[in-house]
Amino acid sequence: MKVNDWLDLSVQPINLHYKERALKRQAQLTKPAGSLGRLEVMAVRLAGLQAVECPSCERVGITIFAADHGVAKQKVSAYPQEVTTQMILNFASGGAAISVLATQLGADFEVINLGTVTPVDHPDVVCNVIASSSADFTETAAMTVSQLESALGIGADAVIRAQNNGVELFIAGEMGIANTTAASALMAAFLNLKGADVAGAGTGVSDQGIQHKAEVIDRALILHDPHWTTPLEVLRRLGGFEIAAMVGAYLMAANRGIAIVVDGFISTVAAYIAIQINHQCKEWMIFGHCSPEAFHQYILDQLEVEPLLNLGMRLGEGSGAAVAVNLLRTACELHRNMATFADAGVSQ
Repeated sequence: MKVNDWLDLSVQPINLHYKERALKRQAQLTKPAGSLGRLEVMAVRLAGLQAVECPSCERVGITIFAADHGVAKQKVSAYPQEVTTQMILNFASGGAAISVLATQLGADFEVINLGTVTPVDHPDVVCNVIASSSADFTETAAMTVSQLESALGIGADAVIRAQNNGVELFIAGEMGIANTTAASALMAAFLNLKGADVAGAGTGVSDQGIQHKAEVIDRALILHDPHWTTPLEVLRRLGGFEIAAMVGAYLMAANRGIAIVVDGFISTVAAYIAIQINHQCKEWMIFGHCSPEAFHQYILDQLEVEPLLNLGMRLGEGSGAAVAVNLLRTACELHRNMATFADAGVSQ
């Protein structure tokens, strides 16, 4: 798809008939109305998304999008770029947190390499290399138009594969040294803020490192400021391959009618961009958790959404979203298997 085609991609409507049926079922279950709180709300919402009276979260698809960032050469991360490749191999070998969580959930799990400075060689890694890295956005646009199109398409294709496998929930995880800087720069551009407003510790940089990150972001904002035209152009200039892939995945999931569980800071930035492209896709997003990254709660507030969890997690990889799936499964089990007043012979 060409860049402009993404602006016209439609979003599947929510099925209000089944949402209403789920509401009526909740009113008949053996409990005081509203006593299960957000578990009831999530069950009803999932019913509308899945167009069934009793939704399910058993089939989960998790895709990790990984790529290196040119801005890493500005020394904005506590880790060298080799770690991106090392973690990709760790994902594929089952040793990372998200790998363990995916196994626990029985999820369909894939890892996609969109481009790393250090080559990746593993049979269980999907090779969709666009380039060895995005460009340093303090010097030029992070991606060319064709690279952006490729990254968006890779994300969309991952969702189509997941749909073909029958998944009911989709999680996009990410890995890429310096991608916190890219995500922070994107939000500064969208919200007309300064680097100091958005820069956080990321993988663990010092206070001095955060100040340096803010200065790097400010240089990029000055360079690209005359060129903000569309959300996709902001993404092209300041994003990265894996962030763009998540944007494409979110837009395609909303188009195909697949519920999304959004992970942490970087995933939420991708979700924010997808919503700027098509506001209706927000209906398909369930926000899994809030991380301690300094600016994450601010973005959630801007989107007017409340995440399911706040556990102090700041790992990325889709890990917080995967933990939140257990809550969604609990909501579905209660909705499906609790007795009604009539079944139990309990006075309503």
